[in-house]
Amino acid sequence: MTQGVVAGLEDMAGLAHWMQANGLATGDVVPRAELIAGGRSNLTYRLDLPTGALVLRRPPLGHVLPSAHDMSREYTVMTALYGTDVPVPRPVALCGDTSVIGAPFYLMEWVDGAVLRTSDDAAVLSPGQAGELSRRFVEMLATIHGVDVAACGLASFGRPEGYLARQLARWQKQWELSVTRDVPGYGELTARLVAGLTAPGGPGGPDPSGQGGPPSATLVHGDFRLDNTMVTAGETPEIVAVVDWEMSTLGDPLADLGLTLVYWTQPGEDAAPGFGTAAPVTTAPGFWTRDALAAHYASLTGRDLSHLNYYMAFACFKLAVVLEGIRARYLQHKTVGEGFDQSASAVPSLVARAHTLLDTKA
Repeated sequence: MTQGVVAGLEDMAGLAHWMQANGLATGDVVPRAELIAGGRSNLTYRLDLPTGALVLRRPPLGHVLPSAHDMSREYTVMTALYGTDVPVPRPVALCGDTSVIGAPFYLMEWVDGAVLRTSDDAAVLSPGQAGELSRRFVEMLATIHGVDVAACGLASFGRPEGYLARQLARWQKQWELSVTRDVPGYGELTARLVAGLTAPGGPGGPDPSGQGGPPSATLVHGDFRLDNTMVTAGETPEIVAVVDWEMSTLGDPLADLGLTLVYWTQPGEDAAPGFGTAAPVTTAPGFWTRDALAAHYASLTGRDLSHLNYYMAFACFKLAVVLEGIRARYLQHKTVGEGFDQSASAVPSLVARAHTLLDTKA
């Protein structure tokens, strides 16, 4: 089986040799590789073998930020979750030897399911099915946040104490390593986020009344959006896999919810900045509003959402940093795929949206 060179997997013969040595392939067959479009960070490929399909994940090309794109971390969480109520593809093998393909990588089983990104993708869904998928989507987020981390071996997967403060410091450092231009309002935004976090009754500290306080730490996905799930569009849509766990850790579940809601686009709105120009899937008839998602999440978990606008502003900040890093790789010609140029205008838009959220009462 032969093919042309695939960016990021130039040494397919070396990969085939490694797979054979580890009992993952037989004979002299070189897998056929295809880049799976849609990702904006780690690179994902389908590998076709006579015995079936596998998926390979590796870091992006160039400009990899410290602590980012850790293949072993993503593999660890998926291994722990496999077989739980959170559906993930079966992990197959992890390789930390960068001499094989030029970067660490892991393999997992191929899952048959659709990834819905645009309203055209959603055309197979009736309004009723879209509503049911919305319900199952937010229930999956609540399920992730309800995982018994001790029972599945993830009790030491992160340091939940001071999660938001550490995240603010980490993403500011990532910004300094990625920034390619002056972005109006960015400095003011980080100052507002720090001030809001440490204010009495703020999302990161105890309630001055002695009640409540920050939510208990849970497993957080770190990038939970509809196109990081795989679905079957039968009479009753189901989520058959949750993927892209590269930013998962133990932390504040409302940070996860805030990012999910920033990604979620309602009818009449443009796509989430930096993630395409086509009409997003969630603008199709029947999909829930952000308010409906948040209300159902609150009913499922009992969590207080009074600081939700802060968490959404924090999510805009985090996404702005991620997209600025993607823009840096794009300018260095170190990206693979399409649509990366859109990150340029997305970053200022996200900063502006974060300020608007902080100006608005939840």
